Amino acid sequence: MRVRYSEWNQALENYIQSLEDLRKLFYQLLLRTDGDVNEAIQWLKRLQERGMIPEGWDLESFLEQMERDNLIQNENGQMRLTKRGERSIRKESLEIIFGGLKSGPAGDHRAPEIGQGGERLSETRPYRFGDNISDLDHPGTVKNALRRGIDNIQISEDDFEVFETEHMTSAATVLLLDVSHSMVLYGEDRMTPAKTVAMALTELILTKFPKDSLNVVLFGDDAEEVALADLPYVGAGPYHTNTKAGLRMAQQILRRKKHPHKQIFMVTDGKPSCMWVEGQLYKNSFGLDEKIVNRTLDEATLCRRRNITITTFMVAQDPWLVNFVEDLTEINKGRAYFTGLDDLGGFLLHDFVKNRKRRMR
Repeated sequence: MRVRYSEWNQALENYIQSLEDLRKLFYQLLLRTDGDVNEAIQWLKRLQERGMIPEGWDLESFLEQMERDNLIQNENGQMRLTKRGERSIRKESLEIIFGGLKSGPAGDHRAPEIGQGGERLSETRPYRFGDNISDLDHPGTVKNALRRGIDNIQISEDDFEVFETEHMTSAATVLLLDVSHSMVLYGEDRMTPAKTVAMALTELILTKFPKDSLNVVLFGDDAEEVALADLPYVGAGPYHTNTKAGLRMAQQILRRKKHPHKQIFMVTDGKPSCMWVEGQLYKNSFGLDEKIVNRTLDEATLCRRRNITITTFMVAQDPWLVNFVEDLTEINKGRAYFTGLDDLGGFLLHDFVKNRKRRMR
């Protein structure tokens, strides 16, 4: 192998690094603008005008490169994300989230047990009663018999060798995203980190766990399922928080799934404040309304009876929210994380991966 050395081009390195930094910034702006490419481009230009992006960084060349890479495209005078661009944002989200993991393997999907069933490994062991004959290691079995000599080959029970197998768990997950107005209220953006987590989960499952399923449900005044490809374009609206409707739709989705493990991940920043009663939206934004809370907790009870675990991730420390989530978690026998925005993704994906390691019985 021949290696050709040349003079180091520092200018080229700086240019490549500037493109990478701009790409990451551009993706963050896309999430904050709910996938509006034109608005994100305007923000890039404003940031450069304000001196927050170096003047030497050529935005026009960057955008042209994004087009050449088929990440964005011009449609009737408007710039839009391509399918490849949407995938690229999911991959970037996955990197961001896994970069924040404190411990644990990044996406290991195996159960720790070995034995009958599952994916075949290269390792072998002696046959035990009940092992699947299809896992028999024929060469290894004959080799064991040959050790006694080749004059009169007879295979005995002790000669049988089988391949080890590992259990691969599969899960059906519904991610509930709170899209109530408080997610973007008080000058704090809680929606962008939540969407980042959702897209990281999407990319994780699509690439690492193809046998799994992931559905996304938004809940505001009501609940609505959205396609995974629509995640970059999701935004908060002038809604209250109908947690009951979100939990009910999640159960409807999971009841159709055949996976051995079913779970709900709920990302929210507010207590339940509304529900539908006889076709009318009953709402109360002040304190904890017992009528709303009790109906919502009923859904948590149904989830427990159906072996659906609810894991709640709170992006706020409102006492009313904390009290409600503590009650919901106790009733469902689930989990709750009182976490800030910076740790949201790490906690969520760490818990998701942890669930995969447990053998389903």
